[in-house]
Amino acid sequence: MKNNLSYSDKGLALTEQFEGLRLDAYQDSVGIWTIGYGHTGPDVHPKLTITEEQAAQLLLKDVAGAVASVNHLVTVVLTQNQFDALVDFAFNVGAAKLANSTLLRELNAGNFDAAAAQFPLWCHAGGVVLPGLLQRRQATQALFLGRDSSAQVATAGA
Repeated sequence: MKNNLSYSDKGLALTEQFEGLRLDAYQDSVGIWTIGYGHTGPDVHPKLTITEEQAAQLLLKDVAGAVASVNHLVTVVLTQNQFDALVDFAFNVGAAKLANSTLLRELNAGNFDAAAAQFPLWCHAGGVVLPGLLQRRQATQALFLGRDSSAQVATAGA
């Protein structure tokens, strides 16, 4: 059984919030050239500048790949919140990492709680725990579990 869901506005807002908007190219925490809302690829290079409209277009294009991957990889029926959480996760870590993850194996085995427990484990970049990444995973986990992720985000820094 496959899902055929679309990314909701709530999911997109989560991705935008944690990616942040940068109109000038920069190197992320592991040195990958990035622009807009976390867009990477051969088209991103030093001194590149884009508009907010271009950033929004790139995000929708990039998210479409994550949406297709989650719909393809997940074999159990998902709620909208679960789907949105997985799309944000796939967008951030990459579909290949989702495909080979314990998170996906547990999820497709129907072990939703065990799958949810995997989100916070993905908080490392370059072998280092990044507080912002942990905060993102906790918000994604809360969304997956049907909790209000915005409340989680608001209190995580307190």
